Amino acid sequence: MRASEIAEQDCSIARPAAVLGDRWTLMILRQAFTGMKRFEDFQQSLGISRSLLADRLGKLVEAGVLRREPYKDDVRTRDRYRLTEMGLDLYPVLIAFRDWGDRYLRDGPRAAIRHKDCGGEPILEVRCSKCGEEMGARDAEAVPGPGLQVA
Repeated sequence: MRASEIAEQDCSIARPAAVLGDRWTLMILRQAFTGMKRFEDFQQSLGISRSLLADRLGKLVEAGVLRREPYKDDVRTRDRYRLTEMGLDLYPVLIAFRDWGDRYLRDGPRAAIRHKDCGGEPILEVRCSKCGEEMGARDAEAVPGPGLQVA
């Protein structure tokens, strides 16, 4: 299956995977969540080629995850990239990636993430909306949802 075909699937995982499923895209988002906005800063911090970075930033803008915002430097007008509401909603996804990586691929976190107000750490949980119990993969089942289109 081609990558373009994944985006066309009527699937709640396939479509986000088509937008986010590239390692450079996730690294760009990681940097965006640290406050990075300028093309040159992304390029320098990631060591990614300019053409590949321009492509990934363009795709994130097209998908609505980032928005371009013009600014004037000493010489010319350039674009900086800011997370949109859609992009900000990816924060739990990146925290989940980080937690999984720290648990299985490292010997713990390289950096701590702290709540600015109280110093606490983020906790991700999946809970049942009805009874409040924590849910894992073994506790869940897939059933038709309101977005399913029956032919």
